[in-house]
Amino acid sequence: MAALRKLARPLLAAPFVSGGLQTLRRPEAVAEAAQPLVRAVGERVPSLAGDPLHVVRITGAVQAAAALLLATGRVPRVAALTLAATLVPTSLAAHAFWTVEDPEERARQRARFLADLSAVGGLLIAAADTHGKPSLAHRVRHALDQRHPVHAVRRPVKAALARTADRARAVAAALPGSR
Repeated sequence: MAALRKLARPLLAAPFVSGGLQTLRRPEAVAEAAQPLVRAVGERVPSLAGDPLHVVRITGAVQAAAALLLATGRVPRVAALTLAATLVPTSLAAHAFWTVEDPEERARQRARFLADLSAVGGLLIAAADTHGKPSLAHRVRHALDQRHPVHAVRRPVKAALARTADRARAVAAALPGSR
């Protein structure tokens, strides 16, 4: 499984490295498509209002950096989640097929939108991959159990009591005359 991760992560990250660097080099090409989305978000959240060129450059830099982190296996879960979070507004701005009148162009934009949607799915799977290690929630519970030994004992004792009570009920129900 580790070999699969070492191959899959760079493959998943490659389009984001390329796209992010291209956006950094020529943000004007993307800024026009992003302008309606930047304006709409800026109306609802004034702190996010700004120049579409600046927003596009920041998004490109974030995508390129997160993709490089994902490809190299450095904080891959955070990098994948960051890429997924930046891909959603990027796809909404760049591939708004529902606004296109021409049927052929609409079909092309829909296909690109769905490809981006599948990339979001892959990124979410990558974000959930713990690489065989315990999740953060498990590690926090374990750390708390280590801090308070009573809590470490309480959970297994409660579980054992519940199992014993279930077995006792099952045995009592199986006895003749207990119905």
